[in-house]
Amino acid sequence: MQPKLSVITIVYNNVKDIERTMLSVLNQNYPNIEYLVIDGASTDGTKEIISKYAGKLARFISEPDNGIYDAMNKGLALATGDYVLFMNSGDEIYAYETVSDVFDTAASADIYYGETEMFNEQWQSLGQRRHCAPENFNWKSFKYGMSISHQAIYIKRSIVGPFDLQYKYSADIDWIIRAAKNASSIVNTHIYVAKYLVGGISKKKHLASLQERFKIFSKYYGLIPNLINHVVIAASLGIYFVRHRKTND
Repeated sequence: MQPKLSVITIVYNNVKDIERTMLSVLNQNYPNIEYLVIDGASTDGTKEIISKYAGKLARFISEPDNGIYDAMNKGLALATGDYVLFMNSGDEIYAYETVSDVFDTAASADIYYGETEMFNEQWQSLGQRRHCAPENFNWKSFKYGMSISHQAIYIKRSIVGPFDLQYKYSADIDWIIRAAKNASSIVNTHIYVAKYLVGGISKKKHLASLQERFKIFSKYYGLIPNLINHVVIAASLGIYFVRHRKTND
């Protein structure tokens, strides 16, 4: 029996990208997907595009919410799948066979994860994320940064709770760490599983997002270790930009 995957897409006023995201889910060759779309009462034509595919959706809600993670919690509360995946508007499941490939890598893992390819607003590839997915992932793996994007991680629904709404920009980090602490089997699929549109809320509110991340990492890893880890993060970031600049010269 193939596990049921609940894919949750949240969206608000993103008429430009929503259909592309939805088709990446609806065109999967995996047969057991429950697709939920949570719209924050869009007014730009987004709802009309979603409605075109209403017959293929398990749930479609369009109502005001209290932000991105409140909308995600609505999706989680409605999900009935064995696993959950968040594929928010603008992002895509990597290829039509991706979900099948993910579940073919191992049976009944608590978490599956893979790599993410970055794209700009013109949907031109920017290559792999600077933070490559770790070979082996556990709840301590984020100590040097978020090495797996939330679009690239499939988590067994029984080990997750709701997003912590005290965090406005980085609650997904806290959510993944909590899930990883509850996981006994975590599988690296060693494939690209998601396409990510850069420039989300954490980029637009970059400083506030970094402050939240620091708070989250300190909670799980301790203040002093977190300070030391951030020295390492700063050094590796500096090396990355120097190498990147030389490559482009």
